[in-house]
Amino acid sequence: MPSVTGIALDLGMDEVRATVDAIMLMDTTSPGDGGSVAGAGPWMAVQGDTLRLPFADRSFDCVIASEVLEHLQDDRAAIAEMSRVLRTDGVLALSVPRYAPEAVCWALSREYHSNDGGHIRIYRERTLRRRLADHGCRIFARHHAHALHAPFWWLRCLVGIRNEDSPPVRWYHHLLVWDMVRGHWSTRLLERALNPVIGKSLVLYARKVESA
Repeated sequence: MPSVTGIALDLGMDEVRATVDAIMLMDTTSPGDGGSVAGAGPWMAVQGDTLRLPFADRSFDCVIASEVLEHLQDDRAAIAEMSRVLRTDGVLALSVPRYAPEAVCWALSREYHSNDGGHIRIYRERTLRRRLADHGCRIFARHHAHALHAPFWWLRCLVGIRNEDSPPVRWYHHLLVWDMVRGHWSTRLLERALNPVIGKSLVLYARKVESA
C-alpha cells in the first residue's frame, strides 16, 4: 500500500466515489486548488467491509468511526476489527447517537429506524465502554456533540422522515447547512451550551493499550 496520510472506507462504491469528490473539494493539495483543509497530505478512499477490514494488523495510528456502529448487526466484530488494525497506543475515536435524543426519535417514528440502513440499536454509554474494554481499548476522553441536530431529527420524525419538502424541515436544514459552512459564533456558542443536555452524538476517545 502506498504511503498515505489518511484512508477513507465505505461499503458501497457510490459512497466511496462521493467521499472522493468531497475530499477533493476540501483538500488544498488536490489539483484545482480551492480546498479548505491545508496540508491534508496524500489520501485514498477504498471500498471495504467494516467487519473484515482490508488492512494488516497494527496498520494505523488512529481509527475514526463516526455514526457507524448503530447501523451494524455485529458491532462487536466491527470493534474487534478496528482494534486489530490499530497500533498499540493508537487512538480509536467513535461516535454513536446518544441514548436520550435517539430514544425520542424511536418513540416518534417507527420509520426512523425500521428501514434499510437504519439504526438497529440505541447505545448506552456503559455498553460501548465495555465493548471497547473487551478489545484492549481504554477510554481517556468523552463529550457530547451536535445538539442543534437533535431537534432537526425530532422534527423530521414528527412530520414524516421522508417528508423533506415540509417548510419547517427545509428551513431547519438550511440553518444547519449555513451553520456548518459559516461556523457563526452565535450558533457555535448555542450548540456548545446545549451539547451536555441534548447533544445528539456521544463521542468517545480510546487508546489501545494491548494487543486484542
